[in-house]
Amino acid sequence: MLTLAQILEDNTDSLTPDAAYIRHAADCSGYFRRLLASDSLLLPDLMQSLHQPFLEQAMRGFLQEQTITDEPALKRALRKLRQRVMLRVIARDLNGLADLQEVMQSMSVLAGVAVQFALQHLTPWLEASYGSAIGEGGGRQELLVVGMGKLGGGELNVSSDIDLIFAYEEDGDTDGKKSLSNHDFFIRLAKKLIAAIDEVTEDGFVFRVDMRLRPYGSEGPLACSFAMLEEYYQTQGREWERYAWIKGRVIAGEGDNLAQLLRPFVFRKYLDYGAFESMRDLKIKIHDDVNRKGMQDNIKLGRGGIREIEFIAQVFQLIRGGQDISLQIRPTLSVLPLLQAKQLIPEASVYELSSAYIFLRNLEHRLQYVEDAQTQELPTTDEAKARIALSMNYADWSALRAVLDQYRTRVEQHFSEVFSEPEKSETAHDIAKPVWQGSVDQQEAASYLQTLGYSQAEETLRRLQSQRDSSKYRQLPDLSRQRFDTLMPLLITLAAQEPQPEITLMRVSDLLDSICRRASYLALLAEYPDALNLVIKLASASPWLMQYLAQHPILLDELLDTRNLYAEPDFDAMREELNRRLHDVAGDTERLMDVMRHFKHAAVFRFAAQEIAGELPLVKLSDYLSALADLILQATIDTLWPTLRAKHREVPQFAVIGYGKLGGKELGYASDLDIIFLYDDDAPEAGEVYARLGQRINNWLSSLTGAGYLYETDMRLRPDGASGLLVSTVAAFREYQQNKAWVWEHQALTRARFCAGDAAIGAAFEQVRVDVMRQPRDAVKLREEVIHMRKKMHDGHANNSALFDLKHDSGGIVDVEFIVQYLVLLHAVDHVELTQNLGNIALLNILGELGLIDDNKAEAVAMAYRDFRHLQHAIRLQGEGKARVPFADIQVQIDAVQDLWNEVFKA
Repeated sequence: MLTLAQILEDNTDSLTPDAAYIRHAADCSGYFRRLLASDSLLLPDLMQSLHQPFLEQAMRGFLQEQTITDEPALKRALRKLRQRVMLRVIARDLNGLADLQEVMQSMSVLAGVAVQFALQHLTPWLEASYGSAIGEGGGRQELLVVGMGKLGGGELNVSSDIDLIFAYEEDGDTDGKKSLSNHDFFIRLAKKLIAAIDEVTEDGFVFRVDMRLRPYGSEGPLACSFAMLEEYYQTQGREWERYAWIKGRVIAGEGDNLAQLLRPFVFRKYLDYGAFESMRDLKIKIHDDVNRKGMQDNIKLGRGGIREIEFIAQVFQLIRGGQDISLQIRPTLSVLPLLQAKQLIPEASVYELSSAYIFLRNLEHRLQYVEDAQTQELPTTDEAKARIALSMNYADWSALRAVLDQYRTRVEQHFSEVFSEPEKSETAHDIAKPVWQGSVDQQEAASYLQTLGYSQAEETLRRLQSQRDSSKYRQLPDLSRQRFDTLMPLLITLAAQEPQPEITLMRVSDLLDSICRRASYLALLAEYPDALNLVIKLASASPWLMQYLAQHPILLDELLDTRNLYAEPDFDAMREELNRRLHDVAGDTERLMDVMRHFKHAAVFRFAAQEIAGELPLVKLSDYLSALADLILQATIDTLWPTLRAKHREVPQFAVIGYGKLGGKELGYASDLDIIFLYDDDAPEAGEVYARLGQRINNWLSSLTGAGYLYETDMRLRPDGASGLLVSTVAAFREYQQNKAWVWEHQALTRARFCAGDAAIGAAFEQVRVDVMRQPRDAVKLREEVIHMRKKMHDGHANNSALFDLKHDSGGIVDVEFIVQYLVLLHAVDHVELTQNLGNIALLNILGELGLIDDNKAEAVAMAYRDFRHLQHAIRLQGEGKARVPFADIQVQIDAVQDLWNEVFKA
């Protein structure tokens, strides 16, 4: 085998490929050259292993072969390992045998192995003097080591320091003769661990250790109990510490409890758009520091550098990680494509940012290979520039610098796009601001509001004054009040552009009042003025939607992507997305319930926005809401069935049947679900198991959580009503419908359908439905039963007002439904097409075409029914409880319905 000197002195082309690899690495790295020269055993070891990554198993194997009897021997073994890892990483990286991922992974694994190996020896050595640390609960305690920053993310660079935090679960005392408090014991252990890793000996060091990220920084205790950590982060944790903890990872010890403890601090329960401002401020501080220290050519901290790419990735994690657990990942190169998949960053941006990150990190490593120095500064001498250009495979420095500048320019542009401050309207801020603040006299303020378009300027001023003087506003934290003050002048100006500015201003200011204690939502609207403008337009159209937003302010996030907001729903894609979100929080019942609720509320909000924009007619809206309910019902079954301990099969033979508005696909925004449960299973325990499933489904849908509820449910249409069994077999349902059911139950059956579960049971139900509807019936008896039930319903919804109740009054919606149901039950025996669940309008048309009713009257009633539903829906959007209108507005429609009623039900 060639010696190092022979390899370095050979200027011919006769070197073997592996020897040429060594020569190239030595030309690019003085550290590499000196390290090989320091120990004759290193070169043959490197030549033998050059074509293999240095894996964790090999690192542990090397350490196990060393004789470790004391701390000097431990330090020597760890440093010898580091030398071998560094040599192989440098040689493989510079010769294209390893990619960036391998380099970062090798260094991160080395740090983890070194820390763990050191602790395995240092802990028993210290316990020999003081005994084991025993917690207040009586259990043995261990030191947990948390890797922060690039170590936590598995992205460690080749000459990096490692940011560590030391923790232990419980306070207490050691059980040795010379007892110490656990606090003192773990501080001593931590100091020994730092020395084993960080101390420079004749063999060098393993990693420089930085402890400044611990609570209270360099002035804080070296090791903290969980209780101390929790108290610190709850009361004093700063935004930059949340950023740091995104990549926090326990690299030694059992860390599940610590992760659970800190997750709420790092990933807020609500969407946190305040992260934009926080990280913008942090970047300004870094930028100022860079300028002050003349570090413009620092490829990590300077413009368009590595840190800007990390900030772009991590701001979305801070904002959304509490809601979307899939974003709680660490490596930057894993986060970026995930943001693209979630449509948070365009594909082209992710490609450019990822390419830039790989280029910059590779360049960073080559800067550090030169002398094993922790540097990100570009070289200044011609010789150093030439060496770096060679190591990056560029012809010369100018070629490398041109590519580098292109990458940095694009990164800087992407950073500005993400973090640029919202544009400020001079009109809103300079003129409306004094009106909101009350810093101009009443007459001047009223005059300005009148100029904007407020016809009731004095009343508007009084309302603004009342809001400004309210205890809720005055008790807001400074940051929240500052954001509120930013939004109100904008609101005053933009609301004036709506048809009813006073009403719109009131609705949106009420919304801000209801969400102002959650500063992140104010931050969202402050960061995205277009979103505020859209809220104003929605408020102008519907007070109900503002109430919905106030109940579920997380929906404000939907306003940021108008393409998605107004896109036609793809229910297959929606189903996949919901299943993915549920999978991410599997096993956590509370989060599963909230995920499903957030998903449903977001879909409803998108549908409402599309309707208000005139892009979604009522019939299609009802179809969408019904399809959404079906999707939620299926997801509920899929989520709950695996949790039943007594389940006797993998897939339940169980189905949900929808009646009423769900069955007829006429759901409104706030409709409840009329449902029953059927099963077809011969197992002895089936009835009990499915009854438990049905009860859980009902509770799952209607339970109120922090995210609201899914649906109110009504189970009274099951066989024997409220006194009947919660679930029925298909056979029992058939027998009941054919022999025991009341006529009104058959009426309800005319617009019932299978919604979720086992499709075979759905088909069996449909056959029962058709068979029952096609039973021969006595026309007189049927007519008497239907009229009796109609009178009973009318008496139960007495209307003493001077207005017409669109649903319950004679000539209204219920009359139309009863006419259709009666005719279907009477004539389906001869006309199978009437058994189709097509909706009242389609069935009226079929009845007219068949000559069972006058064709013109059928068309007139169908139009009246359509008008009634549109009016009813419009009134609901205005937040009214009862859908009532003046008789004169719809007398023609009422007359049409009453005319057909009299014809159909004449004695």
